[in-house]
Amino acid sequence: MQIGIDSFVINTPDPATSGGISTAERMSNLLAEIECADQAGLDVFGIGEHHRADFADSAPAVILAAAAGRTHRIRLTSAVTVLSAHDPVRVFQDFATLDLISKGRAEMIVGRGSFVDAYPLFGLSLKDYDSLFTEKLELLLEIRNQPIIHWSGKHRAALTGQGVYPRPVQDPLPIWLGVGGTPESFIRAGVLGLPLMVAIIGGDPEHFRPLIDLYREAGRESGHSPDRLTVGVHAIGYVAETHEQATADFSPGYLRSFNEIGKERGWGPTTRAHFDAGVSPRGALLVGNPETVASKIVSLSAKLGGLSRVSFQMSVAGLPQERALNAIELIGRQVMPLVRQAGPVVQVSGS
Repeated sequence: MQIGIDSFVINTPDPATSGGISTAERMSNLLAEIECADQAGLDVFGIGEHHRADFADSAPAVILAAAAGRTHRIRLTSAVTVLSAHDPVRVFQDFATLDLISKGRAEMIVGRGSFVDAYPLFGLSLKDYDSLFTEKLELLLEIRNQPIIHWSGKHRAALTGQGVYPRPVQDPLPIWLGVGGTPESFIRAGVLGLPLMVAIIGGDPEHFRPLIDLYREAGRESGHSPDRLTVGVHAIGYVAETHEQATADFSPGYLRSFNEIGKERGWGPTTRAHFDAGVSPRGALLVGNPETVASKIVSLSAKLGGLSRVSFQMSVAGLPQERALNAIELIGRQVMPLVRQAGPVVQVSGS
């Protein structure tokens, strides 16, 4: 199993201290985190995409290209690219260029995103939410398959034999489908034979098992081999030396972020009781000491029929830099060996 970090490059001041850092310093810290993850042996680092004042990740390919020059082995991915809002030609060119710079370490996870800010920003209508993504994913996969494109659609000018360059080192360039909780998205990934990245940020993760089984069943029925039908999980998490330290470090920023988002979306308050339930063995949060978190990852993989990747999302808590770096070190030096000692979980469905 691969283990990595996803960052949304959230940069909001702590109201308790009125402290904050500049966006430039946050970006510098982020690159140090990616370099630390590379040195600690983590497998992958992902950068999200948002178009808001409190996030600094509107250009993930640019950030990842900067990271490529400071790292040697870690894979570099988006988490996710909001494909509906972009031209697939440009998206492919950006990540093919990243693949060349990194000598074959680039990936992308494409999806529709959890916020809708990109749609009005780029002159798009939410009424086209589904058709934009469907059409642009089709074109992106066509570009990945071959450089000379003959294609037409509703949302972009037709391509009549133009070439899309440069071509990446990897053939094919890895493209994952990032999904939330709609059955149609899981089925689409299976039909296309794309690896699946599931965002599980709350509740009981076991509730996603029927959806993942749908993905694997759709993939098999479409003729894809099991080795193509891989599943990863994006989860909120943080590791410290003790369980008490981890919850004390992480809970204030976690609660602040979720209550701010909740006000926008009309959710009820997120309380410490909600956080504690998420940290419990049946909850979705990977927060605790290395032994506890490793055990929870192994259990999560078993519940979901086998996972190929788990990525921690820590930036939601707005942690001080030294705590973020320490957590990355602990994940690489302690959590990963414990997970791998437990052995692989064979992917199965329906049981």
